Amino acid sequence: MKKAIHIILALLTATSISTKASESDTLVLDLPSSIRLAQQQSPSAQSARNTFLSAYWNYRYFRANYLPSVTLSSTPYINKEMNTITQSDGTAMFIKQDQFTADLTLKVNQNISFTGGSLFIKSALNRLDEFQNKTTAYSSQPLIVGYEQSLFGYNSLKWDRSIEPLRYREAKKQYAETLEIVSATTCRHFFTLASAQTELDMARQNYATADTLYRMAKGRYEIGTITENEMLQLEINRLNEETNVMDAEIYLKEVMQSVRSFLGVEQTREIRLIVPDSVPQFEVPLAKAMSLALENSPDPDYYKLIKKESESNLAFAKANSGLKADLYVQFGLSQTGKDINASYRNLSNQEYARVQLTLPLLDWGRGKGRVKVAKSQLALATTQAEQGMNDFNQNVQKLVLQFNMQARKVHIANLTDRRAEQRHAVAKKLYVMGRSSILDFNSAINEKNSAKRNSIYAMQTYWSLYYTIRSMTAYDFENDIPLAEELPIDNPS
Repeated sequence: MKKAIHIILALLTATSISTKASESDTLVLDLPSSIRLAQQQSPSAQSARNTFLSAYWNYRYFRANYLPSVTLSSTPYINKEMNTITQSDGTAMFIKQDQFTADLTLKVNQNISFTGGSLFIKSALNRLDEFQNKTTAYSSQPLIVGYEQSLFGYNSLKWDRSIEPLRYREAKKQYAETLEIVSATTCRHFFTLASAQTELDMARQNYATADTLYRMAKGRYEIGTITENEMLQLEINRLNEETNVMDAEIYLKEVMQSVRSFLGVEQTREIRLIVPDSVPQFEVPLAKAMSLALENSPDPDYYKLIKKESESNLAFAKANSGLKADLYVQFGLSQTGKDINASYRNLSNQEYARVQLTLPLLDWGRGKGRVKVAKSQLALATTQAEQGMNDFNQNVQKLVLQFNMQARKVHIANLTDRRAEQRHAVAKKLYVMGRSSILDFNSAINEKNSAKRNSIYAMQTYWSLYYTIRSMTAYDFENDIPLAEELPIDNPS
């Protein structure tokens, strides 16, 4: 007896452990937790974060162009070869050189965005060793101030100052929008999986009902209360429902794999869903949604950006089709000597100026053609921006109107689902009592299944519309608060 008790306890313990292990391998999700999980670890959310980080560092690189840069450079070299040296009388001779040269230059550079030029200050020291003559000389430039400028050229610094902040602002809005689009996509995956699980439940219920009715019908058929045709119809129903169960099981596995992949969950982990049975009752004000979409959606910034880029390309084409002039000036102090101290005494003034002019006399219309192409691209970008904004406004309006009606559709679909369940129960009872035909009962089954599918689809449409509107407006209309998406950087400014 004791041995039997021990065996029973061991079996109960093993069963308990197995159940706990099974529960730990099952991920229970409702819709909000599914969305949080997708935004944290789904491949789509990770891709959005990496895309934003790329835009962020591009913006940091752009800002660095307007800050002073400090560089320290040196180019030492040894020269031991025969070189052609021009003599004082104008003749040239091959002379063997054996020398060592070293230099050190410290330079501070500041770009000027208003003009597109560059202002610099530098200090340099050079040393020359002639090994044949055993002499050493130094040349110093303690302070040199210079400026270089393209007089009629393309000012990339000026255009970048108007384009890059707009590009970065679009990237921030795009990141917030993408996370909400991930939420909308999560809704689709969530309810697709819920629909697949429901399909399997319905298939099993329908098979159980068809099997029960078939077994009952065999007894009736034996006593002659139903016809052979009706008996065969019930057998066909049973076989069809058995096939439906197998198809639903396969479909559920396929959908489960797709959801796991989207959420970034292990492929061996089971997912159990808690499907909501109702939706919040609120409306999205159209005027407010339109205003917030224009302010927070990346689309308006995108259309501004393509126009700015086209204007920049036109300015570049014009700058490179006509006269070009490059100015370079510098002035400062310099000296030479046999030692370092001598090279810094009695400093002499140093001035240098250079203007380089380039005028295309014959280019066979290439410059003019580039300008014409840039103008056409600007006109195209302007048209695309206007059409894009019109489509954007219409899309926001359409989504808001659809969403404001969808809550009512969900209520009707849920009510239809409950009534179809009731009709199915009544039709089953009437058929068992022999007061209804198999055709009427099959019609009730089809209506029940269709109503259940419509109920899930209506709820999926509701939440997909809501999160799509959130993605365009960056606003939580359910709680009447703005969305605060945390950027994946320490300092977003």
